[in-house]
Parts: sequence; structure tokens; C-alpha cells
Amino acid sequence: MSKKNNARRAAYQARQEKEGKKVVNWIFGVLIFLALCFVVYSVWIMM
Repeated sequence: MSKKNNARRAAYQARQEKEGKKVVNWIFGVLIFLALCFVVYSVWIMM
């Protein structure tokens, strides 16, 4: 039973790590997008 729980826990941790990396990638993507929007807005204001 203990080996079964350990295998289940390892699978859960792997799944959580994968989902966490996906969330971090989305956050960085959104931040880059917002930075590009800010640059375009700043250039537009200076004209």
C-alpha cells in the first residue's frame, strides 16, 4: 500500500510541476505582451 501511495504522490507532483510551468510561461507571456503594448503606446504619445 505504501508503494502505491508513493507512486500516486510522485505522479501528482509531476502533474503539479507541469501545470506550474505552464502557468509561469503564461504569466511571462502576458508580461511581455503588456510591455510591448506600453512601448507602442509610449511611441504613439511622443508623436
